[in-house]
Amino acid sequence: MVLPRPARIAVEIVYDFVCPWCYLGVHRFARLRAERRDLAIEPVWRPFLLNPDMPRAGISRTDYAARKFGDEERARRFYAAITDIAATEGLTVDFARIRRTPSSVDAHRLVRFATTIGPVEPLILAIFRAYFEAGVDIGQIESLVRIAGDAGLDPAVTRRFLTSDLAVDQVHADNLHAHRLGINGVPCFVVNGVSAIAGAQEPDVLERLIELAACDAAPL
Repeated sequence: MVLPRPARIAVEIVYDFVCPWCYLGVHRFARLRAERRDLAIEPVWRPFLLNPDMPRAGISRTDYAARKFGDEERARRFYAAITDIAATEGLTVDFARIRRTPSSVDAHRLVRFATTIGPVEPLILAIFRAYFEAGVDIGQIESLVRIAGDAGLDPAVTRRFLTSDLAVDQVHADNLHAHRLGINGVPCFVVNGVSAIAGAQEPDVLERLIELAACDAAPL
């Protein structure tokens, strides 16, 4: 007797690399996938630009924090809260090491490029770690080339892609599409193009949503 294959469940992850909640949400999603290998999840990574008008060279973290939070005390409270939450997941977030807030366009382009080669989840997590743990300027092409090389991509080919303008328009188009769908906060998880949930959800919340989708998709 041949058992039927489990239904494939497409999960679109809408995210941005400069968002600490996205780092937490993607980490939790990866943990869910590792724990529930019986769920046939097909991740689809969708870029979102929290700062679509950010110069490609980025701006100083001090200037960015002043614009976003208004004063240093509000910024410190936010940083402390997310740092504590991340620590409960075993993640290190060190805002003090982040000197510049980058444009994330090239990081998203890198993921788009890597998708043509193989699974990109390890690369995505590596970019998040480099930025939030080590304060690496992920808006710099050479920083992205090093991260990609460590993840197994050919540095020369990666550099050639990133120094071109390939996929820039697609990243901006994907960002616009997300906004048109009504997504105005990330991370956001869209399951089978039907159910959506925003925020850095606990794995069991995502698990229930995906299980429901699997039941709906299962043959009668």
